[in-house]
Amino acid sequence: MLFTYHSLDDQEKRVEEAIARIRSDLRLHVAAEPRRWTGWLARMTRARALAASNSVEGINVSQDDAIAAIDGEDPANTDRDTWRAVIGYREAMNYILQRRQSPSFRITEDVLLAVHFMICQSDLAAHPGQYRPGWVGVRNAQTGDLVHEGVDRDQLEPRIQELLDYVNEGDVESLFLRAAMTHLNLAMLHPFTDGNGRTARCIHTAVLATDGIVAPEFSSIEEYVGYNQQEYYDVLSEVGGGGWNPTRNAKPWVRFCLVGHYRQAQTILRRTREIEGIYGELLNLVRNNDLPERTAMALLQAAFGRVRNSSYRVSADVSKNLASRDLKMLVDAGFLTPDGEKRGRFYLAGPIVGEIRRRFRLPRGVDDPFAPSGP
Repeated sequence: MLFTYHSLDDQEKRVEEAIARIRSDLRLHVAAEPRRWTGWLARMTRARALAASNSVEGINVSQDDAIAAIDGEDPANTDRDTWRAVIGYREAMNYILQRRQSPSFRITEDVLLAVHFMICQSDLAAHPGQYRPGWVGVRNAQTGDLVHEGVDRDQLEPRIQELLDYVNEGDVESLFLRAAMTHLNLAMLHPFTDGNGRTARCIHTAVLATDGIVAPEFSSIEEYVGYNQQEYYDVLSEVGGGGWNPTRNAKPWVRFCLVGHYRQAQTILRRTREIEGIYGELLNLVRNNDLPERTAMALLQAAFGRVRNSSYRVSADVSKNLASRDLKMLVDAGFLTPDGEKRGRFYLAGPIVGEIRRRFRLPRGVDDPFAPSGP
């Protein structure tokens, strides 16, 4: 028996419909009519998801180094062990998102174990690619109290097979529900010595990525989870009751996931609208100053944080030397400000670029989709 949730109630269906509408709007920007900056938005979104999902496990990486990981570049300031863990998660996401492009793709036991192997390959004590050898429990790092016990070891393989049947063939009315319940069951089963949460979040994204509405990079809930870690832990604790208790009510978890997907979709749509306006202004700026149009991509990245030579040359598809010349031109024009030396050098937005960013900033969507809509 698994944790189950057979049907969304009327409120939950309305939230799901709202998510679908936002994702449909998003599709116009990132799939149906991609812009020059769409690739950078996808990379930034993947980097944020990668950093957030790892941060839940106490594996912290800067936004710059997360983008470097997505781009296949070296980190500026991340230690070796952390970097190996980050790269492992990147490889797992690359693998699962490549595999799901096949119409015949199924999440099999081999796929599940391969994902876990990639995530934990840097830590042999985690038994990468293998189920845990025995009992496993999760303790509060501060108090030492036991907060969760995985399913008994002799029940693990049968429950995993039941879950795989559900993922691939279960009669489920909603893809969001299938993804949420797959995530929940993997987290509660706790099939691995370590890496359970990262594996569950990776598979959650893979399930949602089959809908074809938008590019897989925009289907993830991981960034939302990373910014709401305590709520994530609290709702898993509430639903699980400290162990494998599949008769407990999964509604709080389902609603957490629906709110997460709703707010994450709002966030991505807000970013696309901001980027569209900002990029248009930056394009005019470089044209009016007789700079190559491609340099607007460097200014766009700086407007949202900072830009490195490595990230700019991926966005503009230029050589390292040409990227260096472009960035120097932008510094000389006063549009970028350099900081750091050699490998650690990055560039910040100058006053004009910063003002353009402020002018196009949109309010963050933090509304509760389950709140009453009016009197």
